[in-house]
Amino acid sequence: MIKTMIVEDDPMVIQINSKFLNKVEGFSLEKAATNLTEAQEFLLENSVDLILLDVFLPNENGMDFLKWLRKNEIASDVILITADKTIERITDAFRYGVVDYLIKPFTFQRFKESLNNLQDRVNGLKSGETIEQAELDKLILNTKSNKSNGKEEKYNVEKGFNRYTYKSIVEALPGIKDEYFTAEELCEKLGLAKVTVRKYLDYMSKQGDLEKIIEYGKVGRPQYKYRLKVNYN
Repeated sequence: MIKTMIVEDDPMVIQINSKFLNKVEGFSLEKAATNLTEAQEFLLENSVDLILLDVFLPNENGMDFLKWLRKNEIASDVILITADKTIERITDAFRYGVVDYLIKPFTFQRFKESLNNLQDRVNGLKSGETIEQAELDKLILNTKSNKSNGKEEKYNVEKGFNRYTYKSIVEALPGIKDEYFTAEELCEKLGLAKVTVRKYLDYMSKQGDLEKIIEYGKVGRPQYKYRLKVNYN
């Protein structure tokens, strides 16, 4: 079990991240700290394997906490969860050893992928005292992710599209080719904005992966519906 601490000042975000964490097998929430002092005091008496760390805290900065962790040689992995998307912040975060960087808002699928990658690395390094380069490459480069059989290439997208958002939408598509669905249905399933989902569905339609039709009702605006033209399984 990977013991986890959340450092976040917003109670609603804590609730969401806790809910996400509970849905991923192999992780336990040990502490939710709302400020850096609380987090530091907890870590001086307890140990955790993973810290989900926000950057923007009232009168505090999560990067200072990250630097404190490294200075005090606290052996916890850190995933930064923040709305800060500046290159400077991202660069600094990786220099100080974060294992991943999640930009708010993010999907559960992206969150789960981040935790699963960490879990694979932790489990892979537990067995034995030494490891061969090929096995190490699988852990640090994540090369075990089905690239060899061509499944990963389907998630490559054009500039202006996010690969992880695209992947989460693809994985949420109905598995039956003859089944029509709407952007609204995927919005409810993924928790993404309707305009975002429709943008990606229209992109997939132009790529020839989806069929797009317009259904006219007796009242109201016409509704766009989609169905698979290719097999994503």
